[in-house]
Amino acid sequence: MSSFFRQPKLMPATAAVTLLDRDHSIFAFNERVLDWARRKDVPPLERLRYLCIVSSNLDEFFEVRAEPHLVANQRQDAKGNYTVASFERLAMTAHTLVASQYALYNNHVMPTLEAQGIKVVSHGERNEAQRRWVKQFFEREVRPLLIPVGLDPSHPFPQVANKSLNFIVRLGGHDAFGRENEIAIVKVPRVLPRMIRMPEKISGKTYHFVSLSSVIRGHLAELFPGRDVGQFSQFRVTRHSDLAVDEDDVRNLRTALRQGLESRQFGQAVRLEVSAGCSEYLSAFLREQFNLPEQALYRVPGPVNLVRLTQLIDLVPLPRLCFPIYQSCYPTQLTPGVSFFEQLKLGDVLIHQPFESFGGVLAFLREAVNDPQVLAIKQTIYRTGVDSELMDLLREAVRRGKEVTVVVELKARFDEEANINWSEMLESIGAQVLYGVVGLKTHAKMMLITRREGKKLVRYAHLSTGNYNPRTARLYTDWGHLTADTVLTADVEHVFVHLASHSLLPKLKRVLLAPFYLQRKLLEKINKLGAVAASGGVARIVAKMNALTDEALIYALIQAGQKGARIDLIVRGACMLPAQVPGVTDNIRVRSVIGRFLEHSRVFYFRLDDVEELYLSSADWMNRNMLRRVELAWPVTDPAQRQRIVDEELVAYLHDGVDAWDLLPDGTYARVKCEHPRLAHGAQAALMARYAGQDDRRAG
Repeated sequence: MSSFFRQPKLMPATAAVTLLDRDHSIFAFNERVLDWARRKDVPPLERLRYLCIVSSNLDEFFEVRAEPHLVANQRQDAKGNYTVASFERLAMTAHTLVASQYALYNNHVMPTLEAQGIKVVSHGERNEAQRRWVKQFFEREVRPLLIPVGLDPSHPFPQVANKSLNFIVRLGGHDAFGRENEIAIVKVPRVLPRMIRMPEKISGKTYHFVSLSSVIRGHLAELFPGRDVGQFSQFRVTRHSDLAVDEDDVRNLRTALRQGLESRQFGQAVRLEVSAGCSEYLSAFLREQFNLPEQALYRVPGPVNLVRLTQLIDLVPLPRLCFPIYQSCYPTQLTPGVSFFEQLKLGDVLIHQPFESFGGVLAFLREAVNDPQVLAIKQTIYRTGVDSELMDLLREAVRRGKEVTVVVELKARFDEEANINWSEMLESIGAQVLYGVVGLKTHAKMMLITRREGKKLVRYAHLSTGNYNPRTARLYTDWGHLTADTVLTADVEHVFVHLASHSLLPKLKRVLLAPFYLQRKLLEKINKLGAVAASGGVARIVAKMNALTDEALIYALIQAGQKGARIDLIVRGACMLPAQVPGVTDNIRVRSVIGRFLEHSRVFYFRLDDVEELYLSSADWMNRNMLRRVELAWPVTDPAQRQRIVDEELVAYLHDGVDAWDLLPDGTYARVKCEHPRLAHGAQAALMARYAGQDDRRAG
């Protein structure tokens, strides 16, 4: 392995510090998200949405991170990072979180919605008219798609796809051949909506829904004529779904990944969810089929799969029960109707999403596509979505004869299929499609435009902390940076050439690139600040990111803090650094901000006496980002632009008195308490107010 990829040695002075457990930190993050479902100042449908978000997060956790704990339990491992004890602790934490979810769902969220005329009507609650309608719906829409499978030697337990919903039924009596095969499985069709609104003539002016599972549950007996339907339950199995492809042993990564996607649905089972009333006999039968221990069984007193309730939110046209629609303004540093190329000659432009619209980025690309002087467009794609205007623009650029190079990351987790399809489409029309570097994910977000201006070729770039996805750009906070800076754009050009040719990189002048330099440069900066603090100088670090789990960076921060550097870390999700531990990390504060938008920006600020540096980045401070991905960090050198980021991204979040949580020495989080609650502000709400009406003011 190249020395570039070696993990730096940990310093003895801090190697003994006990770091926080990453997986439990992820659960703590989900507890903070779940808190939004508790808040009475949050509109009722949004409270339900946060419940669904936590369920979606838990699905991904089990799909990606649970397997090694489960395997260690099966092997009875007692040593290492994954053991019987780690599995049991994880299961206990997960069960506690799930219990909190369903308690909120049953005791608070759904009663609040019912008071607003929104109700999911169970089978036992339906009146005669509702039962008739449900039966008609079942016969017309559902029954033709159901194939009950009775289990016997010629009908073994069926393949159950990851996260699919099913029923298990225990039957009495005999089948048509006189046999007593008593277990049957009914798969719930994925092509049908999980939530169905009953018509107004049945429910009046209220919004009454039935779940698809409830429709089937009410008519199970009709699927087994001549048999007695006794015990039954819904069930759902979650499987390990992290694709593993040996890139060194495949000739075509795209083909190998497509084949891998076909088997992902049937990976190792890691979690089994059943209805709370599921009998011991049926739950034991299912656990045996999936080879799962008792701790992997989750009995839920409500819908098996809360994620599907997002459909209900979309079916209720009552804006008063949701957050007010937030309309992003056009980027304030851009003048509509004036060429981007002319504006960027005057200076760089920052776009703070979602307060400012991602539409500015699309407008930049659209102008490049339509400009006959633009000769080439280079673009990285990590997550861009299934229906993407950006990809349509790249396709149009190819049609207009421009040189289009796209680096598509095929291994973007759970976006593999969409990215494979985009790569095939672009390649089929003549774009140069690259897949980055074998063994590394290309997570950097960059676009490079090359334009002929007189006798020169001039480069323009867009760099971003987030993805080129118009949908998530409305939901995630991120920074975009448009520039014509010749040094920065030259660095970006070198990175694209490196990704295409795998040639040696020349020395980059501005960009810090992982896996080569980023971690090493960050360590150098942190260590230097520690040395300055030890000699009595001013040393300040403020870093904002999604996760902090890279041990080398954590230990460097701890050492710098022990030498006197003041360190504030704004970490949305998992954080393994124990903050505010007396005598160990007294100078380090960690806070997490959970707001209406998903915090996604990566901003790193360093102050050494009177010298300030600020970097934007695509990388979290995780080992994978530092050593197993292609990532960028780049400096913001203009003092006014840098101050804008400090004010809006760092100062605002460090003074958030509404949505912020502080990490305590024992690894738990406590909501920040403001001395004057009426004067407290949420950073996101303040930014929304700051940017609201900017378009109108500009037009005026």
